[in-house]
Amino acid sequence: MKTIYKLVLKSYLGPMVLTFFIIMFVLMMNVLWRYIDELVGKGLDPGTIIELLCYATINMIPMALPLSMLLAAIMTMGNLGENYELLAMKSAGMSLPKIMKPLLVVVGLISIGSFFIINDLVPYANKKFFRTIYDIRQMNQTLEFQDGLFFNGIDGMSIRVGHQNPESGLLTDVLIYDNRNASGNMTTTVADSGYIRLSDDKRFLEITLFNGERYEQTRNASQWYNKSSLQRNKFELQKANISISGFEMQRTDADLFNNAQTKNITELQYEIDTLTQQVNSATTRSYDPLLKERIFVRDTTVITDRNDSVAVEKRNFRPIDTIDSLATLDLRSKDRIWNQAVSAARNSRSMFSFDESQAKNALNQLYRSKVEWHRKVALPVTIMIFFLIGAPLGAIVRKGGLGMPIVISVIFFVIYYIISISGEKMAKEGTWEAFYGMWLSAFVLAPVAIYLTYKATNDSGLLDVDWYVVKFKKIKEKISGIFTRFAHKNKKINIDHKNEKRLNNDRGRPSKISAREKSSSSSMTKTGKTKATSS
Repeated sequence: MKTIYKLVLKSYLGPMVLTFFIIMFVLMMNVLWRYIDELVGKGLDPGTIIELLCYATINMIPMALPLSMLLAAIMTMGNLGENYELLAMKSAGMSLPKIMKPLLVVVGLISIGSFFIINDLVPYANKKFFRTIYDIRQMNQTLEFQDGLFFNGIDGMSIRVGHQNPESGLLTDVLIYDNRNASGNMTTTVADSGYIRLSDDKRFLEITLFNGERYEQTRNASQWYNKSSLQRNKFELQKANISISGFEMQRTDADLFNNAQTKNITELQYEIDTLTQQVNSATTRSYDPLLKERIFVRDTTVITDRNDSVAVEKRNFRPIDTIDSLATLDLRSKDRIWNQAVSAARNSRSMFSFDESQAKNALNQLYRSKVEWHRKVALPVTIMIFFLIGAPLGAIVRKGGLGMPIVISVIFFVIYYIISISGEKMAKEGTWEAFYGMWLSAFVLAPVAIYLTYKATNDSGLLDVDWYVVKFKKIKEKISGIFTRFAHKNKKINIDHKNEKRLNNDRGRPSKISAREKSSSSSMTKTGKTKATSS
């Protein structure tokens, strides 16, 4: 292996491992906060909690891998570019694809490994996680008493204590209501002090009370409101072991949790084929017999399959005119026919509703199985696309560390997540095919990866601020030149218009002057004639 390749691999593997564990920690905290209410107060041992978190962590690997590949690629290429190592490699005659060659091999191996993780390990972890969280939900709250408050964590019993000594566990002012008797008898116990603990196997409630009274009300099952008896007993020491359930974690069989998320691609393919046949058979079984054998039993226009042995023979039926035949019947016959028709319609509706619900459930399972099948195949491609986005982007940005790479990675991951969730939702609802829904994010991000790789290979200043400033100035100059030419043209047009208007005015003035001259000359002529006459 070349020394330059070792340098690139060392620069990549460290950030990749670091970012992967950081992202896994963040996602694990998200899972912990989601189920914190179900874990607190159950008295779980640390081993059970660690087991649950391990299963949840494995389930988060398909989400953490693409983001860690993107972030590590941006950090690695950004560090190389910031330290001018990438520039030195290019000046030595190495192109960007050649520099990325060892990284492509590593990411290719990780992509192949991710398929086996999501196909084999994640379904197993999902099955165990569903089993564990179900067993935890079936458990009752731990036996914890608060001063002056009733504890109702045991079925049929309510316990109140005045105070509990935190060191010795001694309870004072104890009040116990016991309604576990199926016949309705109620027992009330009052004691000055005592101990109430769970047994070591959490199957029995050990009660030890001192100096108290016990009231037992016996009721008659049929006449409890007027025939009942009350017994009162005093005691100095009373011990009891009550059988309880729900405080011990009972392990359920993991095979009972069987859905699309707990199957590998082979099992999903078998389930898809089975559900497809089931949906088709349920649809055929529902519509054809409903029309031919339930609703149109005596209608000759509805032809049944001659190969069906259960089909009703209709060759000897004749066409009937329902309106004319009903008009000739009496009132009782009409009522009987009406009741028969209503009964047949109700039976047909119930049969159709049952078949329709079965077909709908099978169809929903089919959609989910197809979504999971395509999810397993799309993950390796998504990892490769995220790497091809991150590496060229880091070479263009030339900024290492955790500042700019995290911002860019989060932006791309949010876009990917929104597109993936939207496509998955549409695929599960049957609006889109599972192929389009699960591969939509790859179709959107693949052109971005190709474009960034092309730009980084040609040393394009895609994210260089100076490059955008120069481009903006050029565009501004072009726009200002266009407006200047437009303004100059408008100015020239206005000047020509003014000159033309002035010329027209100048052409009109001589006619007015000549008229005035004519009038003045005529007046002078008249004046001369008047003077001559007077002389």
